[in-house]
Amino acid sequence: MTPSRHFALIPAAGVGARMGADCPKQYMPLAGKLMLVHVLDTFASCNAIAHTYVVVSKEDGYIDEALAGAKHLADRVTVIHEGGATRHQSVLNGLCAIRGAAGNEDWILVHDAARPGVTAELIERLIAVLKNDPVGGLLALPVVDTLKRSDTEGRAEATVSRERLWAAQTPQMFRYALLRNALEKAIEVTDEASAIEALGLRPKLVEGSPRNFKITLPHDVALAEMHLKGKP
Repeated sequence: MTPSRHFALIPAAGVGARMGADCPKQYMPLAGKLMLVHVLDTFASCNAIAHTYVVVSKEDGYIDEALAGAKHLADRVTVIHEGGATRHQSVLNGLCAIRGAAGNEDWILVHDAARPGVTAELIERLIAVLKNDPVGGLLALPVVDTLKRSDTEGRAEATVSRERLWAAQTPQMFRYALLRNALEKAIEVTDEASAIEALGLRPKLVEGSPRNFKITLPHDVALAEMHLKGKP
């Protein structure tokens, strides 16, 4: 029996409107590299990752220049110009595009382009924990803050128990056939684990890291740079 391989799939078709930048946030410079290149470099450094695919929009005018400045990735990364209007559609389009390369039992690690703080150690931990898992899973962090539910006026109306609550991160890792089936059946989901859960399955939660946060707002950039530069 042929051992399962691991492929990374990076949806990068978003425009990052909340950042208010002059370009999609995945192409912003960050600690000496473009944000997306940090992510691609990390996956390329993992021996367990057979290949990395990045899904961009058909109109993307940045990816060629970004990779021209990262020639060391030429044989490790393939660009798919099939990005959709949502993450869900971009990932599904990407899965369809790599059907000739990935087998049904191969693992797909879907990772946000806006999480440049991911490390090889985190990726390897996820792969090791899920090696024989029948479902798959994702990096996540236990919620430690007290949670409040607000009313329509922005006032706290209830405290929500944080017991057994986790904040989802990426990569999210599932076998090709299962993930594609889940996304094809889902109406619209914001992460892959949600689609798997909709099938009645329970993805494994693997503890991630605070540094693996998603850059969404302008003030996130400075914090990400601190992590990437190795500052405490």
